[in-house]
Amino acid sequence: MPELVKNRSEILFLYDVKDANPNGDPVDENKPRIDEETGATIVTDVRLKRTIRDYLYDYKGQEIFIREIRKEDGSLKTKEERLNDFADSSIIERCIDIRLFGCTTAVENRTITLTGPVQFKYGRSLHKVDLTYIKGTTVMPSATGRQQGTFTERYILPYSLIVFYGVVNEKAATTQNIPLTEEDIDLMLEGMWNGTKNLISGSKFGQMPRILLQIVYKEGLNFYIGELDKLISLKSEIPDEAIRDISEVKIDVTKLIDTLAKYKDKIEKVRVKVDDRVRLIRNGEEIDLKSALSGFTVEELTF
Repeated sequence: MPELVKNRSEILFLYDVKDANPNGDPVDENKPRIDEETGATIVTDVRLKRTIRDYLYDYKGQEIFIREIRKEDGSLKTKEERLNDFADSSIIERCIDIRLFGCTTAVENRTITLTGPVQFKYGRSLHKVDLTYIKGTTVMPSATGRQQGTFTERYILPYSLIVFYGVVNEKAATTQNIPLTEEDIDLMLEGMWNGTKNLISGSKFGQMPRILLQIVYKEGLNFYIGELDKLISLKSEIPDEAIRDISEVKIDVTKLIDTLAKYKDKIEKVRVKVDDRVRLIRNGEEIDLKSALSGFTVEELTF
């Protein structure tokens, strides 16, 4: 019997994008979403959850409720038809995305309103980005009667280092009778890392996971630090918009390590995965993250 989640935890996830579009805005020519005030990239939590869902369904054989299913006539299944695939008592047990992220849907006499135990803020880049417009051509005419190909156009980011922050709230699971398990969380973390790397499409190819942290607190504590994404920063000797590779930056984790040390007595363990190309600094000096966390119980994520 899989072990149910009993501990609050926080998640910090960094990945970068090179010559790609991490999250297009459909009402603005599918341009990457950018904060006009700060110049930072914005990636919605919905995009990250889509990445996780697709990975868990395509690669891990998990049942996903919110996914595109086409019928024999080519039309998409409706919510009502999708709900009819499950008995009332089985949908939560069978669908890992509902156990993780919850679900709100109402169709005729069936209503599901569950607040997901796992919640993510919008992802943001740690620096200003350079929005680039690319124009090209196709060799095939776009319609009958035309004799030549057409122009193509897209907006990309030459580089963006993005951070996501999330919380696993064990109370949201228990109070709603959601059987969220430790295995579910492990699969989700794997989906964040490997799912991001496996988005091999025209707009997403060029994404690489760089750092994944899970701070697991001791059981029974109604506590978490909060805003871990505010405790890291990017350092570079070149202007933000000129950055083109992870090798051109260092990630300052001084505040993060110091804050974790402050609340060490509340932390059960820290789970980590760091890409080999990442350079981290603390108080101006390059460090190895696992060594910097030597005072904690550290578990390396091995997917």
